[in-house]
Amino acid sequence: MNPNQLIYAGNLTPKETWERLQDDPSAVLIDVRTPEEWAYVGVPDITSLGRACMFVPWLSYPTMAINKDFVAQVLKTAKPRSNDTTILFICRSGYRSAFAAHALTEMGYSNCYNVAFGFEGDLDSQKRRGTINGWKISGLPWVQS
Repeated sequence: MNPNQLIYAGNLTPKETWERLQDDPSAVLIDVRTPEEWAYVGVPDITSLGRACMFVPWLSYPTMAINKDFVAQVLKTAKPRSNDTTILFICRSGYRSAFAAHALTEMGYSNCYNVAFGFEGDLDSQKRRGTINGWKISGLPWVQS
């Protein structure tokens, strides 16, 4: 599917995502990157808001096949209170998380958002992430194992 054909509530910048998490105590943040990315690149840290980021991979490494159990795993992990619970999806750059937001929207969840630019952001002129936009460069809390 063409990313421009995806349907979900919208894109939020990382700072807008942080504000939404601050303002809405029932909102959940789901990181859809792979376990390898979580371990080696780092993860958003929202513990200062009294909750934790949740982790459900959209794709499986190394084949990068779509996780066929993704929706069920999100619902089991996030336990949204209702179909209008705010569910925020983040990945490396905002691509996989857009597909994740679309998948939950198709299941009847109306407040699914993509975190634009993701955790690491767009590539710069030297083909490196983490220097232009994204969660990390925005100065938002994150941790690395």
